[in-house]
Amino acid sequence: MTAEQPPKTSPETETVAEIEARAAALDIEDAFPDENFTDVLLRLISEAIAEGDMARARELLLDQHYADAADILDRMQPDDRAQLVLALGKDIDPDILPALDEEVRDQVVGVLGVQGIAAAVEAMDSDDAVAVIEQLDDDERRRVIQALPAENRAVIEQALAYPEYSAGRMMQREMIAVPEFWTVGDTLKYIQTTADELPDEFYEVFVVDLRHHPIGRVSTARLLRAAPETPIREIVDADVEPVPAAMDREEVAMTFRDRDWVSAMVVDADGRLIGRITVDDIVDVIDEEAEDDMLRLGGVSDSDIFRAVWGTVRARFTWLLINLGTAMLAASVIGLFEGTIEKMVALAVLMPVVAGMGGNAGTQTLTVTVRALAMKELTPGNARRVIGKELAVGLTNGLVFACLAGTISYVWFGQATIGVVLGCAMVINLTIAALVGILVPLALDRFKVDPAVASGVFLTAITDSLGFFAFLGLATAFLL
Repeated sequence: MTAEQPPKTSPETETVAEIEARAAALDIEDAFPDENFTDVLLRLISEAIAEGDMARARELLLDQHYADAADILDRMQPDDRAQLVLALGKDIDPDILPALDEEVRDQVVGVLGVQGIAAAVEAMDSDDAVAVIEQLDDDERRRVIQALPAENRAVIEQALAYPEYSAGRMMQREMIAVPEFWTVGDTLKYIQTTADELPDEFYEVFVVDLRHHPIGRVSTARLLRAAPETPIREIVDADVEPVPAAMDREEVAMTFRDRDWVSAMVVDADGRLIGRITVDDIVDVIDEEAEDDMLRLGGVSDSDIFRAVWGTVRARFTWLLINLGTAMLAASVIGLFEGTIEKMVALAVLMPVVAGMGGNAGTQTLTVTVRALAMKELTPGNARRVIGKELAVGLTNGLVFACLAGTISYVWFGQATIGVVLGCAMVINLTIAALVGILVPLALDRFKVDPAVASGVFLTAITDSLGFFAFLGLATAFLL
């Protein structure tokens, strides 16, 4: 005989008691093998809040890694989120705040209040503290900074004095820097006796001269392998250039990528060592910059998945209004050939083909160009060669698809002339699309305008207008 199995219940119908009983015997991930870990936690916490068991909700969130906790808070209903943050109070993990979505962080900041944010900021590493404070509005920022101890306040104010998106803004002040005349033994003793004042994680020790100018760095592995009496200057890696505090963070990220750095020294205008940047911060920069470029190409200023409906409408309205203007421009071009279209309906059927192919071809070139500019792969030195290549690609694609589209239109409408006109228009539009797709981003970059922001609007306007003009103009000339 087999033992009687307990009845199975649907995850959606389980009570908190049933869920927790199942999870108690196993890890949550083992207890719910077919469900996402965060989904289970979110359901447990939401159910606990609905039943008024805030102590259990607090316990569930506090047990999680700060990244998982931030993900849960991001996905919670605003009212539940506010209740949970109030229940957490000063016990909230400070590392959660930098990991939150900006819209969610604004709500959490409002719930915690100035004193709560100041307490959280005081417990953070300096780079995370700056990342949180710089997102506050001017009044909140001023009040939070004033609530900080004098030492923390000075660090934050110095960081905010650097340009936004610079190395000075993102660097961490906590680091280990030792004088060049020390030995390995002196360095190890310093690390052991001042452990409470040192960074939680460090991979290298920086070596400086008497003016606090960096000489180089020593990896922790090399430091631990060296004899205690070895002078630190004998094992220092001096073939490392520091990062200026004013350098743009994208350039810093590219330098990390090209040179496989784990951390980098940051110096001020006088060449003095003032901080460090670690690879985990660079990963965040790469992610944010890639997301930013992708959103801007779509005409969206930022990710608004957690924003309220009216806020999302306002954020997207401007670009939709601009797109309406470009669409009306293309419509006005069509209006110039109203008589031609009335006499030959087939032209109205084929117009979207010309515009669609031109837009897609231009978007391909545009995407490649924007990425190449961002990665510094496209420069004034090789721009002419790349323009020539894209022009050749556009012309070749135009000829190939002219043959395909022309043949299809001939079979469809039974008129060879329509096929020829469509094919010629296809060659013209795909060639122009390729040219516009590379020249517009280059021009915007030359005038210090982010190519990812405005290129798509110009591309759509030009390819649609010129595509319609070429197709209908040729039709007027040869079909009527």
